[in-house]
Amino acid sequence: MTRPVRPQILVASDLAEGDVVFLGAEGWERDLLRAKIAYDAAEAAALDAAGKADVGANRVVDAYLVEVELSEAGAPTPLHFREKFRAAGPSVRRDLGKQAWLRGIGDGR
Repeated sequence: MTRPVRPQILVASDLAEGDVVFLGAEGWERDLLRAKIAYDAAEAAALDAAGKADVGANRVVDAYLVEVELSEAGAPTPLHFREKFRAAGPSVRRDLGKQAWLRGIGDGR
């Protein structure tokens, strides 16, 4: 019996800057909301293959799929706390990193 697949996104670390990035429709994005979402096993396999290709091309490192839940608006939120921390950025200085960047664009997360 095949386990039902929850929606998934592909996460990695940018090789040059070390930021957590998400594979979006136009490449690697720093904003979780721009992540491409896989709704079934075939789409997840396609994301995983794209991530492996970019790891092989030395664009990112440590690319892997992460299960997410979707808000009513379709915004993904990682289910595992580790990925929630990685998506939010540094937890000790909210005036730095992604939190500061996201506040600067009015996201307010």
